[in-house]
Amino acid sequence: MIERKTKIMFTVTERIKADFKIRLQYDGLTQIKFFRAIMQGYLEKDENLITYLNGFKKSNGIQNNEQRDKIIKGVRKTRSTKALFALDDDEVENIFDILESEHPEL
Repeated sequence: MIERKTKIMFTVTERIKADFKIRLQYDGLTQIKFFRAIMQGYLEKDENLITYLNGFKKSNGIQNNEQRDKIIKGVRKTRSTKALFALDDDEVENIFDILESEHPEL
C-alpha cells in the first residue's frame, strides 16, 4: 500500500529564512533532510532533542515543570525498559505478530 504524502508549511521572516539556508549550506544539509531528521528525532524521543525542547518550553512558558519532568522521566523509563529486556522496535513488532498469529481473536 502506498502511503499518501502531505506538505507541512509555516511562515518565517525573510531574514530567518536566509540565515537558515546559510546555516544548512554550512552543515551540508537540505531543508528536507533537516526537517526529516528533526521529526525523526522527535518521534523517536531522542533524549538530546527532548532535553532541548524542554529548555525551549521552559523559557517560553509552555507546560509547567511537573509536566516537563513527567515527559523526561517517561522517555528515560521507556529507554531503560527497552535496554533491560533488549527490545528494539523490530523485536516488539515481531512479538505482536506472533501473538496475532497465535491468537487471531485478540
